[in-house]
Amino acid sequence: MASASKPLSGVTNGGAQKLCVGQVDSIMAVTKKKLVDLYTRTLKVRLFEEKVWDLFGENLVPGTLHLYLGQEAVAAGVTAALKKSDWVQSTHRGHGHVVAKGADMKAALAELLGKRTGSCKGKGGSMHITEFKAGVLGATGVVASGLPIAAGAALSCQMRGTKEVVACFFGDGASNNGTFGESLNMSAIWKLPVIWIVENNFYAMGTPITLTCPSQSIAQRAEAYCIPSCVVDGNNAVEVYEATLEAVKRAREGGGPSLIECQTYRMRGHSRFDPAKYRPKEEVDFWLSKDAVETIQNIALEKKALTKKEAKDIRRKLQKEVDIAADFAVKSEYPEPQEVLDDVFAEVA
Repeated sequence: MASASKPLSGVTNGGAQKLCVGQVDSIMAVTKKKLVDLYTRTLKVRLFEEKVWDLFGENLVPGTLHLYLGQEAVAAGVTAALKKSDWVQSTHRGHGHVVAKGADMKAALAELLGKRTGSCKGKGGSMHITEFKAGVLGATGVVASGLPIAAGAALSCQMRGTKEVVACFFGDGASNNGTFGESLNMSAIWKLPVIWIVENNFYAMGTPITLTCPSQSIAQRAEAYCIPSCVVDGNNAVEVYEATLEAVKRAREGGGPSLIECQTYRMRGHSRFDPAKYRPKEEVDFWLSKDAVETIQNIALEKKALTKKEAKDIRRKLQKEVDIAADFAVKSEYPEPQEVLDDVFAEVA
């Protein structure tokens, strides 16, 4: 793996390294309708995150903030391969997963602002945003804690015979946690319908992966558990979608788990107050040139799935929806102090 002072490995040559899972379909196999869907999802997440950034700057978002800016193609590509009835398990950097899966943006923004109208009534906030009706099991502020939750959810799907699958997002830092090995091992021996999605942005907070991972890719670690895996360009929603589609098919048919490493990059620091000065300028410039929104838009235009006017119309429509959601969130009321224990305890008959 390249040193942290240079553009990092996996996508610098314009292609993606394929490991074990088999060759995914070419871009030509993706329908024009799906390309529009991927563009819309990617852009929707981008505009949502930009709005969150603005609201935080106005001191309207309590606590800290971990933006998903730059990684939008991962959430878009994965969720585009899922059904509405399927599930996703998120992370502390989870707004993008929630929005891409179809959660209501009004409820999502209200939750980030700690309002009563939020999807968790203002009690979850940025790192614990959840919406079951959209198939979101929840985000979690504890690194790697979502993996065993996803394994349990996948076991539930298997036992109930629903043919549902679970997509579990986690970062490169989480792959060094003990729950990573435990969850992958359990999912393999029980052939659970789960897709492990590694969002490798090459830094666990400020620690480069070159200091923590001895293998050429995180995907190689799946071999220890006999789980098929692959590495894709995480800034290309089409590549993420194709790999996820294959993994979903395998899971639904009882073939067990797969692992997809999506190599991507944060546009900002780890959190709002992180200037990210530990990242070399040439590295940042390289990855910013691989912008997720521009990439999928260019593909859609090249394949004539969209015209430039249609792309602008979609952006205008989505921006309006985000602005309306933000207005709703800002004007919503905060919960009353006496509501602090509501929905915490279950009534026992």
